[in-house]
Amino acid sequence: MAFAFATLADVLERYPAEATILAADETTRERDDARIEAALVDAGAEIRAVLFARYTRDELGRIDDDSREVLRIYATDIALYRVALSFGRGNERIKERYDVAVKRLEAIAAGKGALTFDGPGGGGVPGGGLPGEPSNVGPSEPLVVAPERVFTRDRLRGL
Repeated sequence: MAFAFATLADVLERYPAEATILAADETTRERDDARIEAALVDAGAEIRAVLFARYTRDELGRIDDDSREVLRIYATDIALYRVALSFGRGNERIKERYDVAVKRLEAIAAGKGALTFDGPGGGGVPGGGLPGEPSNVGPSEPLVVAPERVFTRDRLRGL
């Protein structure tokens, strides 16, 4: 299942002029939306490749709106960089935004930041967490798993 973290509409909303200039076809001078959409798919693959160091595919499918917005920004910057490269129209500002996006994704993957999720668990536990795990546990919070207590007040009452 390949999913993109941003859409063509997201790119056009954030950078309308740059998208039109960077993706203009050489002969028709019309914006090549197909190339932008292909770059968005590639950007999604690049983001997943970095984040798979810490998160599972299922976890990335359950990110909440806050994390989705952050990844949308990074995907947009990565995709525009890819479009610029494919047309040979790169510039320093686009390269810098790409570098920042990749650096921040690598920091998240290294545990210097985190994504948040809808539902329980996160942070590399396959299946989204342990049975009985509280739903408000963040991806960087430690969990202690231990056997059930043997001596409790209820069990000792009859002795």
